[in-house]
Amino acid sequence: MSGEIVAALAPGFRNFLVLVAALLAVTLVLAFVGSVAKPPTARRCRAVNRYVLLTILAVIVLFPLYITIVNSFMRADFIVARPPHLFPPADSLEWDGYSNAWREGDVSSYMFNSFIVTFAIVAAQLVTSIAAAYAFAFLEFPLKRLLFVTFLATMMIPFEVVFFTNLQTVSSLGDTAILGDFVGRNTYGGLVVPFLATGFGAFLIRQAFLSLPGDLKDAAALDGYGHIRFMTRVAVPLARPTIATLALFSFFGAWNQYLWPLVVADNPDHWTVQVGLRQLKGTALNEINQTFAGVVIAALPLFVLLLVFQKQLVRGLTAGAVKG
Repeated sequence: MSGEIVAALAPGFRNFLVLVAALLAVTLVLAFVGSVAKPPTARRCRAVNRYVLLTILAVIVLFPLYITIVNSFMRADFIVARPPHLFPPADSLEWDGYSNAWREGDVSSYMFNSFIVTFAIVAAQLVTSIAAAYAFAFLEFPLKRLLFVTFLATMMIPFEVVFFTNLQTVSSLGDTAILGDFVGRNTYGGLVVPFLATGFGAFLIRQAFLSLPGDLKDAAALDGYGHIRFMTRVAVPLARPTIATLALFSFFGAWNQYLWPLVVADNPDHWTVQVGLRQLKGTALNEINQTFAGVVIAALPLFVLLLVFQKQLVRGLTAGAVKG
């Protein structure tokens, strides 16, 4: 049975499986050599083994992305061919999939809506998280610990649990005379309102604020800094890596939302890119490469952010690890 499955695969896929199997065999050999060799050789074997394992994991993780990009450039008859093509033949390439997805598939409008909703959510979460984190880090008020635990408890509640409550709230706001045109269904406000604050953001930035030297607050007080000036001119600039990390996490979460925009926005004028990709799945079979092209276009902002801000992401996650 396994031989029939392998035989049904394209030569490129069989070569891919052979490559992965060969790399796994190399890791086993290196592990055996490292266990019996002298310490210097054992250390080198372990180092090489780590890189080989990381290479295997990278190939496995990136393989679906590679197939998506390849299919976005192939004609439909080659995409659905069996066995599938790991490397696109020259006569299978079709270069207008991206332009068709952008114009005819209306991906440009969906991307525009996603950018509006995502930037609004990121800005709101940054403002509310910084304000809440500053209060929990530097202010004293009754029930402070209880309120902070309540903030943390919101991280443990899946969004699906409060989904219908949020939907009912947004629908009720949409029925009001004042807010109906701004915060109801089929509005940008309705897509944003449930995500204006995040307990994770308050916790993350609070840890960064607590890692700041206590003398800074005393010195700022001697210079006449109030809470607002100290927060905006001292605390926030010093916690910039952590704030940038929160901005990235908020962007990823808002950009990848699917269920909430699908239910709240039944008007195509307010569809985000994830909902729009679902609509692309209904295109004709001879235009299936447009769907893959739309997926690549939708994922492009995320990859650009990761490549540009990967160092800030690591620094932000480790900024609050050491205090003082």
